[in-house]
Amino acid sequence: MRKIFFILFVGISLIELGLTSCVPSQPTEEVEILSSDRLINKLEANRRRIRNFEGQGTITVNSSTLQNSATFRVVMVKPDSVYITFFGPFGIELAQAVATNSNFIFYDALQNTAYVGEADSDVLQNIFRINLSFSDIIDAFSGSVNLSQNLYKAPDKFEVIYDKYVLTYINPENSLTSVYKIDVRRLGITEYSLNSDDGLINLEGKYSDFQIFENVAIPYKISILNRADNQKIDVEYRKISVNKKDIVIDFRIPDDATIIKW
Repeated sequence: MRKIFFILFVGISLIELGLTSCVPSQPTEEVEILSSDRLINKLEANRRRIRNFEGQGTITVNSSTLQNSATFRVVMVKPDSVYITFFGPFGIELAQAVATNSNFIFYDALQNTAYVGEADSDVLQNIFRINLSFSDIIDAFSGSVNLSQNLYKAPDKFEVIYDKYVLTYINPENSLTSVYKIDVRRLGITEYSLNSDDGLINLEGKYSDFQIFENVAIPYKISILNRADNQKIDVEYRKISVNKKDIVIDFRIPDDATIIKW
């Protein structure tokens, strides 16, 4: 694990340091109020409409050991590939990272060194500096939340509070409570939290500044906070495109690069 912290530290430290929803509120009586099962089906259908995603913007990482920001480009091809390029001043490429559900490559462009290995949960959590699974990482960058496990499960609590749906799920097997807040009008998830009774898991996501792509609300601003580990990632997109034709992740390690296996 210390090796992976070193990899991410090398990549992020190359870059020098230099929510509430923005969807206009609308009284709930002016729109159709969905039942919980119809709402979940619509949200999951919207998530699945996004087959690939490309975004450019700024990412900021704050933790007890690291505070830094960088411009970046991310390409995601669902269900199993994510590629990120980090840039420094004047658009200089600093590092690239490619991860799938089975392996990863982290390429330090300045040192011409590539780190490769199997993408287990510890590797992914330390590469992205947040306690998320691979599928959660893909959903986090595209501003969506996977509700497939709840398609046939009624929420433990369902409320409509002014312009927000509020869904609460309690899992007695692992003592985890998930809460989702969804904009009534655009069906964009504006807040998400995951908490355990023992406090070891305390995640919070906030999504705002939505734009509509193929009838799906996608946020330009994303904030993921891991309170238990004092980690935070903020993403602000300048440009987003979805479902581009023939989009592929074709990164290859340069022939003269030093390769280190982990």
